[in-house]
Amino acid sequence: MTDIQNPAEIAPGEARSAGPTVQSLLAADSREVPPPLLSESYEYLGSEDIDKDRYLSHDFHRREVEKVWKKTWQMACREEDIPEPGDYIVYDIADISLIVVRTEDREIKAYHNACLHRGTRLCDDTGTATQLRCPFHGFTWSLNGALKDVPGRWDFPHVADPEFALPEALTGVWAGYVFVNPDRDAVSLATYLGEVDKHLSHYKLENRFKAVHVAKVVDCNWKVALEAFIESYHVIATHPQLLDYLGDSNTQYDIYTRDDGLPGFNRMITPQATSSPNLGEQLDPQDVLEAMFRDFYPEGIGSVHVPEGGSVRATVAAALRDRLAQATGADLSGTSDSEIVDAIEYFVFPNFVPWAGVGAPLTYRFRPYGNDPDRCVFDIMMLYPLPAGVPKPKAGPIHWLGPDEDFSAAPELNGLAPVFNQDLSNLPKVQRGLKAMTKPGVTLANYQEVRIRQFHRDLDAQLGS
Repeated sequence: MTDIQNPAEIAPGEARSAGPTVQSLLAADSREVPPPLLSESYEYLGSEDIDKDRYLSHDFHRREVEKVWKKTWQMACREEDIPEPGDYIVYDIADISLIVVRTEDREIKAYHNACLHRGTRLCDDTGTATQLRCPFHGFTWSLNGALKDVPGRWDFPHVADPEFALPEALTGVWAGYVFVNPDRDAVSLATYLGEVDKHLSHYKLENRFKAVHVAKVVDCNWKVALEAFIESYHVIATHPQLLDYLGDSNTQYDIYTRDDGLPGFNRMITPQATSSPNLGEQLDPQDVLEAMFRDFYPEGIGSVHVPEGGSVRATVAAALRDRLAQATGADLSGTSDSEIVDAIEYFVFPNFVPWAGVGAPLTYRFRPYGNDPDRCVFDIMMLYPLPAGVPKPKAGPIHWLGPDEDFSAAPELNGLAPVFNQDLSNLPKVQRGLKAMTKPGVTLANYQEVRIRQFHRDLDAQLGS
């Protein structure tokens, strides 16, 4: 921890906020902390501005479609979205549309969502089917993508069945997530993810199930939305009610680069059950506990007390651990305090944001809405642990919020809905402000916004490929 008195004397990227570091808090954890959390990996990536045109330009969007969305691995769904043969979802991004389906032999395949006759979309949304049939003229394919039926076949002597198999994208499964890549010549999913698996394998995300999925079209570029959720710098102005129990400025930012030309990944660990250094003096431990319970465990206020000389983080974690174990039936007795109380968020290029902890079991996804650079789709998923041996239930439908609905219309988000609404209020303002801004680029903090800078470096590398 460095309490900066004269930033001019500190090398760029080395300045840190006053207050406890994440590593000092982990050292006092009441349980064994997973090894990945004990690592630190920061690199100063420069301080040049990011060109604002990449958030606004239709030409830039078209480059992203050709070089990013048609070329990279993207999370399309969870396995529990399509657990049985015939279950399918439609994954749309820009002009790309894929039917992700479980076949009769339980493979997962992804077909381009267009009839090879006249181009009609074959499927919308989610569902279960025994075959894929065009609603316009009735051309039909099996779940394995083979042409099965052509009405009036006598009039199509020029159609050869093998050539009329549905074109496929690549598919892969990692940690219970189903990934797709339209580029048939791409590297394997395992190669693409690289060290991400070593970081997240400890948390066994494949054993969790998707209990909540809320989605909304937001009036901003997909990168504007993404970047709002990969830094904690905005907490002081956007979420001031969290400062009593969230160490926003003490967030640890880690970036992991690669030497094989593929995108890296990054992480932030934001400590909770510790008050923000932006408040000045640290709050009384009991006040910190009750502030956090106000949002996450209101019925516990008054019944849980921090022992004299005890740890507020351990006390909060114990109460929330027991509460979550009772709600899910999962054995969390060995789960560290950090996994219960802290915000541990990873980012995998281009748009996949899984959280590692069980206390806030979130996954985000951001993608363009059609070909409009001023709009995007924001997905919020919540993955909960299950007792050992309990089969996963099939995931419920996505709760799509309407244009005039905010996150308060999704009660399944519980106490997080007001926080998401605060973020939602900013995003259209950023998009409109970028258009009005006379300065040609946006300015980033050296440390607190380093994840955004790494994202843009990987984006530039992908666009240049």
